[in-house]
Amino acid sequence: MIPAPFQYHKPTSVAEAAELLKKHGSDAKILAGGHSLIPLMKLRLAQPEVIIDIGAIESMSYIQEREEGIAIGGTTHYVDIANSSTVPKALSEAAAQVADVQVRNRGTIGGSLAHSDPAADLPAALVALKGQIITSSTNEHRTLESNEFFQDLFTTALREDEIISEILVPAESEETGSAYVKFGNKASHYAVVGVAASVTLTNGKCIEASIGVTGAGPAAYQASESISELVGSDLGDGAIEKASAKAGEGVDFNDDVHASGEYRAHLVTVFAERAIRLAASRAS
Repeated sequence: MIPAPFQYHKPTSVAEAAELLKKHGSDAKILAGGHSLIPLMKLRLAQPEVIIDIGAIESMSYIQEREEGIAIGGTTHYVDIANSSTVPKALSEAAAQVADVQVRNRGTIGGSLAHSDPAADLPAALVALKGQIITSSTNEHRTLESNEFFQDLFTTALREDEIISEILVPAESEETGSAYVKFGNKASHYAVVGVAASVTLTNGKCIEASIGVTGAGPAAYQASESISELVGSDLGDGAIEKASAKAGEGVDFNDDVHASGEYRAHLVTVFAERAIRLAASRAS
């Protein structure tokens, strides 16, 4: 189908994009890679009157090492994250498993996070890594914690006048390991269930752990009930199995044509265990 008519703007700076977003308000949509928005527009499930294309803002695409962590620009493509040796392993693995090569060459991290598809890969990695999402508007910059950013089905803490300008994740020390694994839909490659894990070991003991899950419920979430089983342990079989069994506690599991809620609950346990074990093997 053909999209409904719309105005098209192609700003060259974040400030210009923010001004356009403020001017047009709810009538406007941000276009980054376009893999989520354009199909919705072609089906006329979304009919924005104004499109603000931020793909030409060169200053928004980067991966930089900073004192506070690894900074990633909002329009950085999946392929650049997947090929990066700088970002934590869970994030590069998540980016490498998104869809196919054509999507990875065009899709952006900011677009994925803002869209908050319940089966997207990157949100789980961001939650597990305790990443921060920095937004820009004409009035201020905000820093949002990833475990609070994803709120519900296609719903985030992003305000109507904000753009995701940057993502910040902690740099991994030699004592920290992370991983992302998933059970993917064979046709779309979306995660039926995907799990990211990050663990830190000191003198053989786990001193910090985090688990992010996608695909299971209406939004990516942190499996907080699992953490207490890991922290303080030596990440032996018993601790990992107990933590994995708790990774789906309190979740309202999705139930659809791709998998029942019961099956997703099973997958969360299985893939949480795999992610934790892989992350632990990378922590020295």
